[in-house]
Amino acid sequence: MTVFDHGALRAGIVGAAASLNDNAIAPDLVAAALGQGGGALTAHGALSVKTGAFTGRSPKDKFIVKDALTADSVWWDNSGALSPAHFDILLADVRQHLAGQVLFRQDLLAGADPAHQYAVTVLTPSAWHALFIRNLLIRRGETIPASADAMPVTIVHAPYFQADPARHGCRTDTVIALDMSRNLVIIAGTIYAGEIKKSVFSLFNFHAPRQGVLPMHCSANLGPEGEAALFFGLSGTGKTTLSNDPARPLIGDDEHGWSETGVFNLEGGCYAKTVRLSETAEPEIFAATQRFGTVLENVIIDEKTGIPDFDDISLTENTRAAYALDVLPSIAPGSVGGTPKTVVFLTADAFGVMPPLARLTPEQAVYHFLSGYTAKVAGTERGVTEPQATFSACFGAPFMPLHPTVYGAMLAERLRQSGAQAYLLNTGWTGGGYGVGKRIDIASTRRLLSAALDGALDNVEMRVDPLFGFAVPVAVPGVDPKLLDPRQTWADADAYDAQAAKLVRLFRDNFVKFGDAADAEPGPQLAQAAE
Repeated sequence: MTVFDHGALRAGIVGAAASLNDNAIAPDLVAAALGQGGGALTAHGALSVKTGAFTGRSPKDKFIVKDALTADSVWWDNSGALSPAHFDILLADVRQHLAGQVLFRQDLLAGADPAHQYAVTVLTPSAWHALFIRNLLIRRGETIPASADAMPVTIVHAPYFQADPARHGCRTDTVIALDMSRNLVIIAGTIYAGEIKKSVFSLFNFHAPRQGVLPMHCSANLGPEGEAALFFGLSGTGKTTLSNDPARPLIGDDEHGWSETGVFNLEGGCYAKTVRLSETAEPEIFAATQRFGTVLENVIIDEKTGIPDFDDISLTENTRAAYALDVLPSIAPGSVGGTPKTVVFLTADAFGVMPPLARLTPEQAVYHFLSGYTAKVAGTERGVTEPQATFSACFGAPFMPLHPTVYGAMLAERLRQSGAQAYLLNTGWTGGGYGVGKRIDIASTRRLLSAALDGALDNVEMRVDPLFGFAVPVAVPGVDPKLLDPRQTWADADAYDAQAAKLVRLFRDNFVKFGDAADAEPGPQLAQAAE
């Protein structure tokens, strides 16, 4: 296969620009963003920006080029297909659109392990987007060594270009197009910055399994002996919040790889949700929002005081802070960790049925990994205005180009080799479903998580959950025993049973799509009651 010349492409785009800001650092990017009218400073010096109509990802507008490399490997049920010809026309038109504009170039790294690293160049006309991705990827020349063999990636970012579905083969005037063969990404028609970071993750999810690396949509931190703990979960389930623990150095908050030698962060920053952010409950994240260079997305700022109001969700619930890892008080050296000892699957159960904590067998772990059950949090995707029960394979289906069973088989092998213990941690509702019950308090969640991480649950009394067959602790110090049995928290036990039966049906119906794997994996136990 012919090696694509990224240097020539980048030089052509840059050569046609009116001027270039080459690898500008945070102070220069903040100044440029303010000059472009692309944001305002808060009272603490963070850069506050708005993303307009796009306050979340546009998953239906994401396409992968269908060619010899991808035709038989991509999970096309989950990904839109774009012809090579349409991609090339789109690239040519975007290049013409960017010609004569002021451009910002950032040359960054993705992958803290030099053996599995990407050399990512982002070209954009927006200073604040350049600052955003500079915060979130690994900055060259800092703490992570760069590999001479890093795989080149070029992201052409044109937020104000409007695609033409008839001409470009896309769905709307918004398009996120990924060419896996040439490692090219085009992002057009959306100001939402999360598309940039997630495009890098999508490339990683395609290529990593070929290198024997399990790509993971998870956060990770380190235990006292250097062993990693993993926290899988979709946006809003607590990955960032729960992995930020001063006593456990943070590897990263969102995207990782698990190789034969351990865990490594794909990124160099955090993209934390800030809705109802509390200095008391989440002091590390709160402090990061007050740092110069942090980017606050769609957070309402008081016009008189310049202070963020994290309780104001008038624009979206998907308010975010993008900041570099090194602003945190406790981070893992080199953004790497040893073999995981604990794997936690986070879910936000909108039905109020799941227990707040359950211990899983390896087989159950793979089942829940493939199921990826949670509540889709309002604002995370366009058109979602209230929490909805959803299943997202591998806790990140929108970013998984390959079939989920590829990643499931890799997780099963990693669990077998490592002996890691898996848990399901529910950060959702108790005492009823969404709109009736209440969200499980974060203090109880932290106590349950601590018990799982420090081995306190290894020899405690467990009951077998009648729905899913996993083990649930009967008592955990500092946690109301009633909370551990969801049925006891409901005022109407019959209503709980009906809701539980509904959830079981949803799990079983969802898992049918995995074909032969559906027969091999341990599904919900209450099959007859659900029918």
